[in-house]
Amino acid sequence: MRMAIAAALLTAGLALQPMPAVARVAQVASAGFVVRHIVQVTASPEEAWAVLTRPSVWWDAEHTWSGEAANLSLDARAGGCFCEILPAKSGDKAGGRGSVEHLRVIYAEPGRALRMMGALGPLQSEALTGTLTFQLKPDPSGTSTQILLEYVVGGYARTAFNQLAPAVDGVLANQMKRLAQKLGGSFAEAFSGIDTGIDAGKAVENVEPTEEEAPGLNTAVPPGLLPLSESPAPPTGAPIGR
Repeated sequence: MRMAIAAALLTAGLALQPMPAVARVAQVASAGFVVRHIVQVTASPEEAWAVLTRPSVWWDAEHTWSGEAANLSLDARAGGCFCEILPAKSGDKAGGRGSVEHLRVIYAEPGRALRMMGALGPLQSEALTGTLTFQLKPDPSGTSTQILLEYVVGGYARTAFNQLAPAVDGVLANQMKRLAQKLGGSFAEAFSGIDTGIDAGKAVENVEPTEEEAPGLNTAVPPGLLPLSESPAPPTGAPIGR
């Protein structure tokens, strides 16, 4: 499936890939939406980082512009690009290879956190921006690592967010499943404290959960994972999160 087909599916409000588990959209509002997923992998944070920053070995080729994951690359440093090469077509006389910027790195702390900004896939054609964060947390036993994905999207789109959110959620859930399998782990439903009733291919109501409907909205994420503390830690000279 090429991105042109994916765009049509998104416009129709359909999931782009079969879900490995029930989809969990954390929040949908008139201004945007939030998607979160968690995987547990039997690898150290350093090992997980090494694979995470090589999307060519785990990203689904079905969700590339070229149809080949091997054309993906990620320069994991501030200002670096999660990019894709578009091979020249046979007989093309217009200038050879093209390229796509999927996301741009704004925070990179090896073994701990990677944050990028940009509108993935068909969202690129809309007036949208998104912040995609991966955070790695080692298990106290030292035998595994928990990886949290959070994608926050906002702006203006010609398709309602309550249609876009489940489709984007389905794609990212599939990507996280593939990452977990590459590292030797399992996919887990993120944000399990909030049951939105969403499944792949089903639109959701355009609402924000209240505290009564979703108690402990932020604490539903395991301690130490995103969202990072809104109260910055005292200066230590070491890099910290938001």
